[in-house]
Amino acid sequence: MCGIIGYIGKNQALPILINGLKKLEYRGYDSAGIAVYSDSSITVRKFKGNISNLEEKIKDEEIHGTIGIGHTRWATHGEPSDINAHPHTNHEHTIAVIHNGIIENYLELKEFIEYELGIPLKSDTDTEIIAHLIDYFWENNLLTTLYKVTEKLNGAYALGVISKHDPDKLIAVRKDSPLIVGIGENENFIASDIPAVLKYTSNVLLIENNEFVEITRDSVKIYDIEKKEVKRNPIKVDWSYESSEKEGFEHFTLKEIHEQPKVLRTLLHSNIKNWNLNVKGIDITKEELENYDHVYIIGCGTAYNAGLIGKRIVKHFTGIDAICNISSEFRYDDPTITKNTLVICISQSGETLDTLKSLRFAKEKGAKILSIVNILGSSITRESDYIFYTLGGPEIGVASTKIFTCQILSFCLLSLHFSKILNYTSDTQIKSYLDELLCIPEKIEQILKKADDIKEISSKHIDEDKVLFIGRNMDMDISYESSLKLKEISYINSFAIGAGELKHGTIALIDDKTFVVALSTQSKLQNKMIANIKEVKSRGANVLCIVQEESTFMENCCDNIFTIPNTFDIFTPMLSIIPMQLLAYYVSYLKGNNVDMPRNLAKSVTVE
Repeated sequence: MCGIIGYIGKNQALPILINGLKKLEYRGYDSAGIAVYSDSSITVRKFKGNISNLEEKIKDEEIHGTIGIGHTRWATHGEPSDINAHPHTNHEHTIAVIHNGIIENYLELKEFIEYELGIPLKSDTDTEIIAHLIDYFWENNLLTTLYKVTEKLNGAYALGVISKHDPDKLIAVRKDSPLIVGIGENENFIASDIPAVLKYTSNVLLIENNEFVEITRDSVKIYDIEKKEVKRNPIKVDWSYESSEKEGFEHFTLKEIHEQPKVLRTLLHSNIKNWNLNVKGIDITKEELENYDHVYIIGCGTAYNAGLIGKRIVKHFTGIDAICNISSEFRYDDPTITKNTLVICISQSGETLDTLKSLRFAKEKGAKILSIVNILGSSITRESDYIFYTLGGPEIGVASTKIFTCQILSFCLLSLHFSKILNYTSDTQIKSYLDELLCIPEKIEQILKKADDIKEISSKHIDEDKVLFIGRNMDMDISYESSLKLKEISYINSFAIGAGELKHGTIALIDDKTFVVALSTQSKLQNKMIANIKEVKSRGANVLCIVQEESTFMENCCDNIFTIPNTFDIFTPMLSIIPMQLLAYYVSYLKGNNVDMPRNLAKSVTVE
């Protein structure tokens, strides 16, 4: 979950490394550091805290050199500190290493280095051992040495390494952690993610698992595990550099909330042509759909919440009963998987390790894999049978917003596609659904115009000790996501339950200090929700209710009502989540939190 960046070329490395780290800070911000090679020595500077702290500490130093590596950390082994920050070196400072991932046999290797070799380790990290192993196995060639070292490593890693004994080279290795190479003119880059290099190049090589990369300023050579050179053409990335900038917004999170109409239009127009469904690349036949014995949907965090909603959308449009499970639990639940099983994996980054491991588990048992992913060429996409891209562009804020709505829309488009294949829904009905989907971006814009209303409500609840979200059916699923958004960026102890479960224990927590958010957008369940809202109101709770515009009879039940434009009940999650995202944002902002970089979290979870 850390971010790595490397540069070798014609320009000074330091400003490029710092800029790249800023674009990767969503991957971790416990500490940051750089290593730059020049004049037969490696200069290392690393400090606890975020990139701005590193930048401030070295602003008066002259750190020159055209080869360097940088790292921003999400702590796993060892607390955030200057010593535990990357890059790590051997004691002679002839080798510098950056690492994203976890070395699972760390303790065994630590014992070898400290007790057999007699080398004391300075840090608590698993990464420092790699620098000492490179030193121990040194063969006068950094690439061949890394082949030997990686034979000793169990776990996941993307490594960037420089050495004074093999200058003018940057070596990178990938195993189960993301790695890309940016191709420039007389300069090349490595990084964990594309936004880190977009300022300098849009030509990117996607590095596969167990590949080694030898990089100079003028060349990039990829080798497989057998040391055979691999020929691969770079892809052209169509994201603009500006898309990874704040563009006048206070935070990336707020920008990305406001980008939702734009990205949903992109996704709609890519899959609907002349008001007809035109989903490409998902070549599943009617016979295959009819023969699937099980359909599983898996994801983590926000992606899992999207899966809960997706399960209902799939059922509504196809009649298929899907099972939604958390990726980290899926492998251990003894799922029934055969060659007639479809597993739908959801991941923003395409690198979520629990989801990737579950994908591989299912594939080994013969399942077909359909993945809903945002990042082109990510690990999950490369191991899937079918890929549906959410086309959301870079999402920098750690709390996912725009990709969540893209994931829900993806389920709508895929389900309608399957419905058409199965002849489950008539063409006339499908057209009416498509017509309404095409209106969703405009309806989100209408909600965003009322953002100040949510800001005003938020200002009254920044000091809450607990917040309860309730809903039924799809509103229950949106309650889970709404609660997650609030807790991850505001640090308020929020929780969510199905409204019908209130009387089975949770209502004991309700008093006049409780803020309850009631989502009530499902028309067939309005009367039941009114009863549930009255239950919490009678215990003194302050209630905010989210309803469709036509639900005027809620007025006497709640302290505040926020209306969303009318739509089909099945599409309400794409609208009802918008005020909930705004609520989480404004509560966090008004509390003075760093909204984009909430404590202890990182964007791409590449550890189990």
